[in-house]
Amino acid sequence: MVHDQHAITYKNVASKLYRFLPEEINLAFEDFEELLTKHGYHTTGEMFFAIMSNPFDELMVAEIFFVMEEDRMELRKDENVNFRSYFFVKEMVMTRALEEFEMSSQEKFWEILNYIKTKDQVQTTPIFVDYKQTTKGTTFVEMSAGMSRY
Repeated sequence: MVHDQHAITYKNVASKLYRFLPEEINLAFEDFEELLTKHGYHTTGEMFFAIMSNPFDELMVAEIFFVMEEDRMELRKDENVNFRSYFFVKEMVMTRALEEFEMSSQEKFWEILNYIKTKDQVQTTPIFVDYKQTTKGTTFVEMSAGMSRY
């Protein structure tokens, strides 16, 4: 089920663009977290990413985001890390994958795109994949994209 009127809001977010084989996504997460840790920064454990590539491409391109404990960040330019004190995207549609993330994420990806198309809207952002936890510690995934009438 797709919900509209969704938004993504975070404070103190570091991001970096990665290219990788889809099955190696965890290596990209680990690499980015190690880079931040090496420079003395601390993640809160919250993370999400934006799928920048076509789902049919062999290599996946994604911007990976980690929420940081620090409210500012200074890294060398060649590290290619962006920092935003506030990250906010509104006017989004969202659906959840509650289990078997790898299998259901493909379905949810197309569910969002089909919803946008049937509502005669255009997609205004990449697909965001946001890992969440329930109060009981169960992990689930929210997938969302911005949409607008034109």
